[in-house]
Amino acid sequence: MLGSQAKDYDTLYRQFRWAIPARYNIGVDVCDRWASREPERLAILHVRGDGRSESISFGRLRETSNRLANVLRAQGVKRGDRVAIFMPQAPEVAAAHIAIYKLGAVALPIAILFGPDALQYRLQNSGARALLTNAQGLAKFEDIRGGTPDVACVISVDDKFSDLLAGASPDFAAVDTAPDDPAMMIYTSGTTGQPKGALHAHRVLLGHLPGAELPHYPFPTEGDRYWTPADWAWAGGLLDVLLPSLHHGVPVVARRFDKFDPEEAFALMTKVGVRNAFIPPTALRMMRAVPSPRGRYDFKLRTMASGGESLGIEALEWGREAFGLTINEFYGQTECNLVLGSCAQLGLLRPGAIGKPVPGHEVAVIGRDGEILKAGDIGQIAVKRPDPVMFLEYWGRAEATREKFIGDWMVTGDQGVMDDDGYISFVGRDDDVISSAGFRIGPGEIEDCLLQHPAVALAAAVGKPDKVRGEIVKAFIVLKAGHAPSDALAGEIQSFVKTRLSAHEYPREVAFIEQMPMTTTGKIIRRVLRERA
Repeated sequence: MLGSQAKDYDTLYRQFRWAIPARYNIGVDVCDRWASREPERLAILHVRGDGRSESISFGRLRETSNRLANVLRAQGVKRGDRVAIFMPQAPEVAAAHIAIYKLGAVALPIAILFGPDALQYRLQNSGARALLTNAQGLAKFEDIRGGTPDVACVISVDDKFSDLLAGASPDFAAVDTAPDDPAMMIYTSGTTGQPKGALHAHRVLLGHLPGAELPHYPFPTEGDRYWTPADWAWAGGLLDVLLPSLHHGVPVVARRFDKFDPEEAFALMTKVGVRNAFIPPTALRMMRAVPSPRGRYDFKLRTMASGGESLGIEALEWGREAFGLTINEFYGQTECNLVLGSCAQLGLLRPGAIGKPVPGHEVAVIGRDGEILKAGDIGQIAVKRPDPVMFLEYWGRAEATREKFIGDWMVTGDQGVMDDDGYISFVGRDDDVISSAGFRIGPGEIEDCLLQHPAVALAAAVGKPDKVRGEIVKAFIVLKAGHAPSDALAGEIQSFVKTRLSAHEYPREVAFIEQMPMTTTGKIIRRVLRERA
């Protein structure tokens, strides 16, 4: 924990020390610890689609997870087995995670938006033994059941689930686990190549705590209530919000969105008194279309964080106007999350930069041979091991695991640059950096500029092969309602960027598209756009 006494970042970073116990289990930590002390304490506020809400206490969460752990054990699930969770945000997801951790098994969260092929790949690749899902997920599973022979147990929370739990004991003694024992496996988003299963240990939650607390510092504060539209199957929803909040006894709001609705997001935050929010950049861009939110909604936000891709200066300025607060940015990836961050409360903020290393983590910009680069030089953002938030391995991919490291540096595959004051800025993925006429151009700055144009809703910049320049910048743009594609508009947008950035950075080609290709976590899949280019 970061505590709440420090007044500046440097003191916080200098004084921080890890305290990893010899024995540790995530399920016991985020549930049983609170249930023993305050069984009636609110853990999850479940807001249903019809507007009704249900309060789930820590005592109820413990009983549900204990019964489910007993059901899974009776079905043959044992220590080390992978158990897939294929459901949207709901209390059953939290109970499933807790039950799996108590069993000493490995939780395998899978986003409910995935289709049968993506589901089959993850179940096959992981060798999952059991699947917990709902009616929607079960229908997808039925299409590929014959191709997943390892899945011996399938439980639907929509089909006699309460009867199943009622027949199991409410008591369960959690398996004694060490911090380095496997606890969960989260698949990478697969923006390049097939997704890889990043296996994490129980210590991963403890490793996340400083990064989860920093954007909301001091966290927790009396009255905090956390919500994110991010799927709890994604590291951003699970490890940035759900589990850290339960660890601190902070209530989490669960609300399923089949499709993100920006108006409903504002209404939800107002209705249930959300105090803390994690909203990915793509969702924030959609929320920008809502006119005058501060005049229409009486929300009580204390803090807001964003991460997953570069936020951009324009979004930061809009956030101050729309929410009356500074959106703090953080950075990480599935393999090693929440290692860079910002916090306006501590004076840790530089527009255009992600921030500085989160206390407890050593992060640098390195060259090809692992040398730390000087300020101003572009290189790979890297994290030094050992680090409790770092993954154990890629499942079944020993060579890929080795390739993830240069010496003791875990390379992220993201290009970045550090300034003289230690702030790190994101330039782009290794494959995203555009080399044009001798210049190395990151797409983030171009996209941020494009989004400032009044006609642009979403934008992505990629490199297109060019005989003279090597590559040129090509922009793919989704227009706002009320604007139609035209050569004149394309030229206007090109001039808009050229006059605000530079002649070598403006998009020499502009393509208008109806839908931006994105991963389930809201990241733009530039590989698809490069292929189109």
